[in-house]
Amino acid sequence: MSSNAAELYKRIEGESTYRRALFRQALQDPDGALKTICKLGDELGLPVTSQEVKNYLSQLDDKDTKQWLIKARGGL
Repeated sequence: MSSNAAELYKRIEGESTYRRALFRQALQDPDGALKTICKLGDELGLPVTSQEVKNYLSQLDDKDTKQWLIKARGGL
């Protein structure tokens, strides 16, 4: 399912509404944001587990994503 995590990330990045909502949620409730990402994956036909999302995000070499993770204080 790691390919699902990559595709889901692309879709979230491409949709500003998802991106902003998840960023705000991650700042206040990182675990809840992770659950929301997984739920969104199910809705989009791209099921992922929390661990798959964490693994995928930890492997990204993207400055903005890394900053987002720092702000979320490691919840993701």
